[in-house]
Amino acid sequence: MAFASPMSPSLHSLSSNPFSKHNKILTLNKIQPFSLSHRHALFRIDWGSLWQGQASLNYSLYSSITSADFLLDEALEKIQLPKGDTWSIHKFGGTCMGASERIRNVADIIAKDESERKLVVVSAMSKVTDMMYGLIERAQSRDNSYATALDAVMEKHKFTALDLLEGDDLANFLSLLNQDISNLKAMLRAIYIAGHATESFSDFVVGHGELWSAQLLSAVVRKNGLDCTCMDTREVLVVNPTSSNQVDPDYLESGRRLEKWYSHNPFNTIVATGFIASTPQNIPTTLKRDGSDFSAAIMGALFRARQVTIWTDVDGVYSADPRKVSDAVILRELSYQEAWEMSYFGANVLHPRTIIPVMVYDIPIVIRNIFNLSACGTMICRPAGSENENGQRMESPVKGFATIDNLALVNVEGTGMAGVPGTASDIFGAVRDSGANVVMISQASSEHSVCFAVPEKEVNAVAAALESRFRQALDAGRLSQIAVIPNCSILAAVGQKMASTPGVSATLFNALAKANINVRAIAQGCSEYNITVVIKREDCTRALQAVHSRFYLSRTTIAMGVIGPGLIGGTLLDQLRDQAAVLKEKFNIDLRVMGITGSRTMLLSDAGIDLSIWRDLLRDKGEKADMHKFVQRVHGNHSIPNTVLVDCTADSYVASHYHDWLRRGLHVITPNKKANSGPLEQYLKLRALQRQSYTHYFYEATVGAGLPIISTLQGLLETGDKILRIEGIFSGTLSYIFNNFVGTQTFSEAVKEAKEAGYTEPDPRDDLSGTDVARKVIILARESGLKLELSDIPVQSLVPEPLKASGSAEEFMLQLPRYDQNMAERRQEAEAAGEVSISSPHY
Repeated sequence: MAFASPMSPSLHSLSSNPFSKHNKILTLNKIQPFSLSHRHALFRIDWGSLWQGQASLNYSLYSSITSADFLLDEALEKIQLPKGDTWSIHKFGGTCMGASERIRNVADIIAKDESERKLVVVSAMSKVTDMMYGLIERAQSRDNSYATALDAVMEKHKFTALDLLEGDDLANFLSLLNQDISNLKAMLRAIYIAGHATESFSDFVVGHGELWSAQLLSAVVRKNGLDCTCMDTREVLVVNPTSSNQVDPDYLESGRRLEKWYSHNPFNTIVATGFIASTPQNIPTTLKRDGSDFSAAIMGALFRARQVTIWTDVDGVYSADPRKVSDAVILRELSYQEAWEMSYFGANVLHPRTIIPVMVYDIPIVIRNIFNLSACGTMICRPAGSENENGQRMESPVKGFATIDNLALVNVEGTGMAGVPGTASDIFGAVRDSGANVVMISQASSEHSVCFAVPEKEVNAVAAALESRFRQALDAGRLSQIAVIPNCSILAAVGQKMASTPGVSATLFNALAKANINVRAIAQGCSEYNITVVIKREDCTRALQAVHSRFYLSRTTIAMGVIGPGLIGGTLLDQLRDQAAVLKEKFNIDLRVMGITGSRTMLLSDAGIDLSIWRDLLRDKGEKADMHKFVQRVHGNHSIPNTVLVDCTADSYVASHYHDWLRRGLHVITPNKKANSGPLEQYLKLRALQRQSYTHYFYEATVGAGLPIISTLQGLLETGDKILRIEGIFSGTLSYIFNNFVGTQTFSEAVKEAKEAGYTEPDPRDDLSGTDVARKVIILARESGLKLELSDIPVQSLVPEPLKASGSAEEFMLQLPRYDQNMAERRQEAEAAGEVSISSPHY
């Protein structure tokens, strides 16, 4: 016969046996906190029944119960459970409970919570749940190492207890730990012999991690001076398993059991086990994936708590995966529906079912970082108004973005599907029979095709099931194909205000198009809480960056490569250096120069070149120039969606690459006239590609320098005007030279002065030959709709005939003074004919 100690608590909480019928041994005249030294030693478990997972278990009662016990029991039953805002719920995951120091931190957080009442839900210590499942797997496979692995579990908790506890608390915990380990060894031995374990048996074994964790924390909390008890939630939470490897909480029965439990444990601080529960037949079970979060939400609903705080190792919910989007921001608030959508699409938020219990009672969930208490975290709640006092919208309609990788698209297509009832049912019935999970569905209104996304590892089984199911339709031609498109990812844009904001879809798809990303499938519900697109897996990070930037959740980040760091390119780089801060602050643009290349040397960077010392870096750390490698590196940074190449040369070879760059989704900006004034066919191909794609080809600086000549001309044409004549000084260089070619100034001196001032092309012959003027004329003519070649423009060259074929520009400048007399005579002839005038330079 077993007797209760005179100092025993009124209720012995069962840790190693969750199958009790809530029988009590009551021998005290007062209630005391839960003691680790007391459990129900009252039940002899029928292991055969446990093994079979039966609803009822056989046990024998060894203790006597007096009439005084019944009177005390009846008195305790009258204690009512207070519900409402006085309660706050905290949940600490395995990372938070990972070591003794972290458990102390958790206890400090509990002590600092000023709520009148608090319930704390804890997970097993970090890695312990995996270790417990590993024990079962080893035993089932008849691997003798399960015993050694169990000893490792015991040592982990033993050393943690030795660091945290002392005196009776330590002795009691170690005693119970040893009892549990002995019982587990017996259970695992039984599994080892049979080579199999039922689900309830496995759940019972695995649940010990939460029990030990809760016992340790409750002891530390009491050590810190708070009255605290420990709840084995298998005595309270009742759930019904479903066929989908989930459980449905029985809130009515759980509420009744909670009332009864609390009547015997009326404490203001309770540490409860997460993850574990019981069936209506008192068989142990778990809450499956993310069960501890679910436990906290259920408890929040049962207590009608003021708030549920989920403590984790991140500062809150991000607007996108921070591993893919470095500028992702913490969202201060999410609606229940937004959190639901983001978690479904893989965001590190909460499992969707965690939100359901608290949503019913408008209980907010707060995600906070236990390692950064200064961070405010993210609150998930019913949304409030988001307009300022002037009625202006204060936030983006899209709250965040989430992705799912490693998917495949399955497309079932055929004219025989249209108007045939039950076709979709047959398709998804076959998918269900294959055991696959459908992540997204898209169907054309014509019913000609149905496509859906499934995990890539399941797609072969899905395709085989569909081909088997529709073999006759395929042979008869009613279905044309069952196609599988592998290597896909899903990108979802989530936001509750998307439904009431016009243009969200247009902005999303425009951002993807500008990043040269093709969309393979689209799905959007009528609620418009999310817009889902399927894209290539390799485009996923770039797509995420593009849409994230476009909705102003972060700066618009642009990767730039500068070709030709000479006078023009060098000046541009210096301007970018001086304007970088302004671009970020005023225009929300983060422009990073990832590469600089000349004809001989190039400089590359994965993070962005320091423009304050770019000349030194190019000189000291530059490598041999390679245009292919240069473009690959600048465009290859998948974390930056937009890539711009700026060609500051006058090189025909560089210009010949424009079409390929634009086709690959790189934007091109250039003052180089060679592409637009080159062969007409090349120009027409560039313009056609520019119209068909979303990549930008900016060439305003080819004519007019800093003046908006090209855009003005295009604006006139687009509004229906007809261009009759274009007049102007087409060469600022020649204008400068001839304005200075007066008096005793020689022609070669005027050319030298213009070149040193940076007014000429790198080779002055391009200006003096008239070719530069001719190219500008051709560009304007083609913009006006004329299909002309460069050879159609008559030009009188100012380059002496013998110097046209001379070598370098430097050699030309050395030889030019020999022809000063000839140029002086030509000037005098023009003056005599009245063909000389002084003018201001125009470009």
